[in-house]
Amino acid sequence: MEQAEQDVFSTRAAAERLGVSLRTVQLWSEGGVLPAWKTPGGHRPILLSSVEELLRMRGGELARRAESDSYQVLIVEDEPDFRRLFELHLGSWGLPSELQSVPSGFDALVRIGSARPDLLITDLRMPGIDGFEMIRALQASGAINDLEIIVVTALTLHTIAERGGLPAGGWPIGPRHFSFCMAK
Repeated sequence: MEQAEQDVFSTRAAAERLGVSLRTVQLWSEGGVLPAWKTPGGHRPILLSSVEELLRMRGGELARRAESDSYQVLIVEDEPDFRRLFELHLGSWGLPSELQSVPSGFDALVRIGSARPDLLITDLRMPGIDGFEMIRALQASGAINDLEIIVVTALTLHTIAERGGLPAGGWPIGPRHFSFCMAK
């Protein structure tokens, strides 16, 4: 039993080992990025081998990124046509960039947890984990401090304020660089 306990991490221990927030590990385990199982008590034991494999994968990603001169852009938009429009428009600039897109805040948090982009372009109103929740999760994990963010939304400033706004000091230009664009 003692050997088996040594081969398993709690989500908190996994977060410490991976250098990410507890919520990131929870999202990774729910999303299948970090294999885990849920106990009847709600705990998520994670195998040591799964944590070590993710560390190896993240290390490889970080090494590839260090060798690359391209700017990493992640687009978070639930509407496929808008996602494609962003991809086509940004791609047409001819800049050395790698564009990736995801349809939800949940998918974005999983992606950012495994490979942080240089720029995040996001909608605020999406099903599931929306842009507000995603940005708050990034703020809670500290990931927002070194991330450029552009918010594109049709929401009014009043509606955004009613939803709790964006991170303190982050409206409209924020913690580091926080830009805002309203679509009509």
